[in-house]
Amino acid sequence: MNQDLIILIVQIVAALGVVISVFYLGIQIHQQNKITKAQFGHSLTQRMYERYFNTSKDKEFSNFLSKDWAGEELDGADRWRVAVFVNTVLVDIFDTYEKVQNGFVDKSHLDMRMHMLKLGTMKAPLAKSTWKYWKGTRSKEFIDWFENEIYGDEGFDEGFEKDIIPNVRR
Repeated sequence: MNQDLIILIVQIVAALGVVISVFYLGIQIHQQNKITKAQFGHSLTQRMYERYFNTSKDKEFSNFLSKDWAGEELDGADRWRVAVFVNTVLVDIFDTYEKVQNGFVDKSHLDMRMHMLKLGTMKAPLAKSTWKYWKGTRSKEFIDWFENEIYGDEGFDEGFEKDIIPNVRR
């Protein structure tokens, strides 16, 4: 065998090795992306399940959640608790929306959360006031999407009652 033939065979074997390595690396990256996506989905689901479970264990908090948030019987502490609870839910929506937009989790995670908010939580004046507070921190794209999802054709009424969350201006 001459030296040129040996060099050609070595180059072909090396090229095949590179192709196989790149193919293997692609498979590894694809699997890692699936694992990461599953981990994000699991953490979002876990966060929501923990909120549900803690609510079911805590009778006092369950009583608070069952109050009429649009009613007049809420005292200052309850109004503050409503605002903080809505803050928590909104931050969860913001995080989930960004993960869906980036393709990290399935849209079903966002749909499930939005379905819960559409049941009336965001119609209460306290929730609207809380959303009004957060609205300035969100992109126009998110604002349009969120308000269309929650308030539909009626839109978000900017002219509702003045800020009714206690101590927001402090």
